[in-house]
Amino acid sequence: MRRAKISIIGAGNVGATCAHWAAAKELGDIVVLDIPDRVGVAQGKMLDLACCGPIERFDSAITGTSDYKDIAGSDVVVVTAGLPRKPGMSRDDLIETNVKIVKSVSENIKEFAPESIVIVVSNPLDAMVYTAWKATGFPTHRIIGQAGALDVARFRTFLAWEIGCSVEDVQALLLGGHGDDMVPLPRLTSVHGIPVSDLLSKEKIDACVERAKMGGGEVVKLMGTSAYYAPASGTIQMVEAIVKDKKRIIPSAAYCDGQFGIKDLFVGVPALLGSKGVEKIVEFKLDGPEQKLLDESASHVKELVDKVCELFPELA
Repeated sequence: MRRAKISIIGAGNVGATCAHWAAAKELGDIVVLDIPDRVGVAQGKMLDLACCGPIERFDSAITGTSDYKDIAGSDVVVVTAGLPRKPGMSRDDLIETNVKIVKSVSENIKEFAPESIVIVVSNPLDAMVYTAWKATGFPTHRIIGQAGALDVARFRTFLAWEIGCSVEDVQALLLGGHGDDMVPLPRLTSVHGIPVSDLLSKEKIDACVERAKMGGGEVVKLMGTSAYYAPASGTIQMVEAIVKDKKRIIPSAAYCDGQFGIKDLFVGVPALLGSKGVEKIVEFKLDGPEQKLLDESASHVKELVDKVCELFPELA
């Protein structure tokens, strides 16, 4: 049986950690690609990772490269390339530089891995997913943004710490763009089936919501650059669902064609992920305040997309 092939564009902290998680889970053979000036970084990190195999008991072909020919035959391509955030920067501040990078990367994916499913991690996430879609010309079910998996993980973590329970027992959901206007849904959050509102006060739940929204910024402020362990973990959760055809429902930036009242935008929604990519968006009824927050979040995503189209008319 052929092993899956997972290619990761960008050998920085997020890309290298994606490779680490994918190898540890033995999801398939791994290629990590970076620009020629940084190919030694990609090769060195992947050599180091490969030497973990005998200890951690994974058996994957692991390659560092700068040659896009090496991504041929990829089942999934993860795009982490781009500038990371620095203290004082928002995700949106990265837009012009990272559109150029993601556009170039996506054009190479189109040429060398035309049948792949693309997961975008670069920020500002929602604008970068749109860029990858336009630059590859791939069908929308094969272009996905990683955001919700990370944001939900942060929300679950902060709730578990507040309650004093295992993070495994907290189930949660959020919608919308990746950023300060994401929409956590406390109404649909539970702890082993118990509504979280029965365990925590509204004030404490609201504090966890706000911390989840600002979680990325909190990490940047503490260590001077973007998070990478959790973003990579959320990404590989999605990769695993795809390469194993698990039909997992994972909050993802997926193309909406009327679902939740959103049209022609990639926005965070519950997406059923399997071997074809986004196989279904799981729609459910929102209450009035939730729908209003989601509409506001989607409007910000549209502003980012409009900015991309203004700066790069060829992507319109």
